[in-house]
Amino acid sequence: MKIKGRTAIEQKKIKVGKNYIRAYLIPFFEKNLIVLRGEKGYIMCGYLDLAVAEKFHDPAVRIVGVSTIKEALGAQVFDCTTQAQKLGVHKGQPISEVLALIV
Repeated sequence: MKIKGRTAIEQKKIKVGKNYIRAYLIPFFEKNLIVLRGEKGYIMCGYLDLAVAEKFHDPAVRIVGVSTIKEALGAQVFDCTTQAQKLGVHKGQPISEVLALIV
């Protein structure tokens, strides 16, 4: 399936220390949905609802203003769930540090 000439889903494995996280990019009409998923938690773009992640007790981190996986990797925590805070995540923290906590 193509949307405006783009592949529907982009997937990448990203090495973090000795482990890997999965990165997903799903293009919508003007913006992209981005998720970086580790074994202990995940990072999501502003398309996804942090209140729902909180309701399900997910260790989730929200980033905003990103359009690519590369931008997501260079972002900072906009906000996060209580479960993510228990892992050591805090607002303003670089995503590069969060990856080590959720891998």
